[in-house]
Amino acid sequence: MKRFTYCTTLMASVLLLGGCRSQKATVAGRFVGSEAAEIYLEQVTPLSQTVIDTARLDDAGNYRFRLNKAAETPTLYNLVYNGERIPLLIAGGDRLTVGAVGSPVRNYTVEGSEETELLRQFYQAYVIGAQQLEEIASQLAQAGLTDDQRRELAKSYTAEYYRIRREQLRFIVENKSSLAAVYALYQRLPGDTHLFNGDSDVVYFRTVADAVGQRYPQTPYLQPLLGEIARMDARISLTSQVTETGYPDLDMQDIYGKRVKLSSLTGKVVLLDFWSAEVGNSNTLNAELKETYKKYASAPTPFEVYQVALDTSKPAWITAVQEQQLPWISVSDLRGRSSAAVGLYNLQKLPANFLIDKEGTIVAKDIYGKSLEQKLDQLTK
Repeated sequence: MKRFTYCTTLMASVLLLGGCRSQKATVAGRFVGSEAAEIYLEQVTPLSQTVIDTARLDDAGNYRFRLNKAAETPTLYNLVYNGERIPLLIAGGDRLTVGAVGSPVRNYTVEGSEETELLRQFYQAYVIGAQQLEEIASQLAQAGLTDDQRRELAKSYTAEYYRIRREQLRFIVENKSSLAAVYALYQRLPGDTHLFNGDSDVVYFRTVADAVGQRYPQTPYLQPLLGEIARMDARISLTSQVTETGYPDLDMQDIYGKRVKLSSLTGKVVLLDFWSAEVGNSNTLNAELKETYKKYASAPTPFEVYQVALDTSKPAWITAVQEQQLPWISVSDLRGRSSAAVGLYNLQKLPANFLIDKEGTIVAKDIYGKSLEQKLDQLTK
């Protein structure tokens, strides 16, 4: 059966914080029932999920990880075993015991962390439900079914789908002050974009944000949650602007504090480029883009780059712009992954870009190098 992995980067959109509580934590336990000999501890960051430690299971299936710089408040990690991920919320001072017999996700148990145990209750049931949906979908795809069999399977799929959604919302509301509820807000069944009903989901996000803010006022996940609420509000308020310009308009400050609207470039061919000074390959990509920018500096139809930095550190952003001598429009609202632009353009990764023609129509996405230049040859004539 296909294993499910779920998006967790939205849940980890800030850096780990330290404090006076012990920064040491351990994760240990025993996994049996599989031939896999290694287990991995994966750190979840805003843009990736990175393995930070590996352990070999002994003959009895035992393993142990030690963290020397765990955050003071619970922070998201994944335990990866036999191709399956188990999400953990680890804080300094925690001594977690995580183990399973058989399928890790279906059978794992947790001791030593109230938040991780609560997360297990949600995640385990959610994954099992999603796997059940996949099984029904596989049956529906089989040839030779009668109309009655197809109707019965479709009915079963619909019933299971709405059962899972109801349980997800119930968990979020009943455990609104937990970080496990924050995690649950971002989980989506295959094919789903929204938690329930588009931007009206904001009521659930606000409910959790209010409760978590009271219980964990210092948690690093509060500001990203508030940022998601702001993006939902922004999508609603900018609907009319999208209609007028053909794309979501942006209005941000450059490094000198001057506000620059994306729509002010109407009539030009514009590359709307999203990047971060903290991403390791930004220098290389900007160097390539500078060559392209120079090549089309005198094109009959003007070409401009409107580059949005998804950073939170103004000094780091300004230093990168100046050191790399970026010649185009560089702007940021310094909200990082909580920027409204992330939701408006449905950004899933960095870098990302959108090419807009002189009429204001988005004509390409994530286009670089020779492909970008070939398109610019057509648009800037």
